[in-house]
Amino acid sequence: MRIPVLNIRQFHQEKHLNEVYVNGLSQHLELNRDLIDKPHSHDFYLCVLFLAGYGVHEIDFKTYPISPGSIFFLKPGQTHFWNFETRPEGFIFFHSQSFYELYFLGHGLSFFPFYCSLQNPPLLKAPPEIINSLAKKFEETALEFTGNGMLREMKILNLINGIYIELTRCYTSHTDLDKSFSPSYSALLTRLEALIEKHFREEKLPQFYANRLNITTKHLNRVVKTTINKTTSELISERVVLEAKRMMVHSPVDLSEVAYALEFSDYAYFSKFFKAKTGSTPSAFQRSYR
Repeated sequence: MRIPVLNIRQFHQEKHLNEVYVNGLSQHLELNRDLIDKPHSHDFYLCVLFLAGYGVHEIDFKTYPISPGSIFFLKPGQTHFWNFETRPEGFIFFHSQSFYELYFLGHGLSFFPFYCSLQNPPLLKAPPEIINSLAKKFEETALEFTGNGMLREMKILNLINGIYIELTRCYTSHTDLDKSFSPSYSALLTRLEALIEKHFREEKLPQFYANRLNITTKHLNRVVKTTINKTTSELISERVVLEAKRMMVHSPVDLSEVAYALEFSDYAYFSKFFKAKTGSTPSAFQRSYR
């Protein structure tokens, strides 16, 4: 049994568009509590704006505070759940990759900093002076979604794109993205992360990824070090550890099955690797987390 992966169609009624979903946050939580009452992942991109409420939001084993003005972004595959101390209010929308990228041919979702890399924080704290204007944009999108106006899909898409542009401006002013590297380095990092996502189970050495990118291992390490101050090996290992944690906590599988699924030669090797990267054995991590 694997981590539940929710599909966008599970949230829809027949009259709604199939590749996008928009709702008020409290209504969404009430309508879908049976789907989202435990840790889960999605096969879509998600953006949520909190206008009221407090609590915590855990995304891939990192905990972030929820408060008015918090905005979260999730990419497909990320595991998350939230725990509220007070009733939340706000707006949420999510959509498939194709819903956005079939129309905006000049750039993909990875163009936006909150979606372009797992290294970028999934949280934006909006300044008070723009929260009201953001809320109006989200509300207009929600009203359009529940309506039946002409060119509804196109209008929703453009509203979401406008929101993403405003959030990108805000995000880049609050996040340290002052990097002294060329656009080609950024593009290489994006391609590397996509390759790691596809091959991390069976390929754990930088040489494989350098070959796929048609560059030397030395140059690949230079790109990764310059852009995110890590080595290529660290980036690969982080993805392997993340998947191990997801399986150990959210799937009722034996630890030896985790090692097998991640293509380690045996459990002992996997346990040694995991402890070297996290400071904890797999069994100790599993017990402490639960």
